[in-house]
Amino acid sequence: MPIRIERSDRVLTVILSRPEVRNAIDPEHADELHAVFVAFDTDDTADVAVLWGEGGAFCAGADLKSLAKRGIATPGNRHTHRSLEFPTDGGPVPRGPLGPTRLGLNKPVIAAIEGPAVAGGMELALWADCRVMAEGSYMGVYNRRWGVPLTDGGTIRLPRLVGQGRALELIMTGRKVDAQECLKIGLCERIVPKGKARSAAETMAREITRFPQKCLRTDRRAVYLQHGMPIEAALEREWANSAGIFEAEGAAGVARFVRGAGRHGDFGRPADS
Repeated sequence: MPIRIERSDRVLTVILSRPEVRNAIDPEHADELHAVFVAFDTDDTADVAVLWGEGGAFCAGADLKSLAKRGIATPGNRHTHRSLEFPTDGGPVPRGPLGPTRLGLNKPVIAAIEGPAVAGGMELALWADCRVMAEGSYMGVYNRRWGVPLTDGGTIRLPRLVGQGRALELIMTGRKVDAQECLKIGLCERIVPKGKARSAAETMAREITRFPQKCLRTDRRAVYLQHGMPIEAALEREWANSAGIFEAEGAAGVARFVRGAGRHGDFGRPADS
């Protein structure tokens, strides 16, 4: 199967499984990947998702060979792109070219990167909340070589992570960015030994699941909502965003603290939290 799902406790691992094409994504697999994350967002049994590509590659972007064979990637043929355009009548936004990249999920996603995360694969990694990269892995706007634009959020998320000037340099040169540089400039949050990206990302995911999830998701949402807002408006948005969360989880958490919870770094969620 091109896309597989594995579960461990409350962590859902989504696996790209097309190693013969370095996990490049064609339209059918984009549909499937989008559906997987839509389902994850409403799945009461999963709190965090990990996205990983097996076979030594995260994702090489769109499957250009597949698109060319279908005639989709030929000059003047915009059939597929038309089907992905934003509606003018207020209807639902279609999936991104690589699947979930237009989704604003209510739960965290961690990208576990081995090998290349390039072109649209880089955009897919940038869509995640955090990125764990293995030594020897890399990113890059490799679609620069073929005249293919960034249409999965790369021109939006990249400058928000690394700043406009650096983003423009990476976008315009299309050069390779190795894991060490990614960590230095803010394109990833952790580097781990080669072959350990998935296990490290799943460990991070399990750490996240230990905490009260309504509050965690509220704070996560606030980070996204405040982007580009003046400080006063952002503070007002943060306050409004947190409405009802103390009553829903905070009061019980404070009571647990008073009873002695949290000592020695133990913040595990009890059954009644």
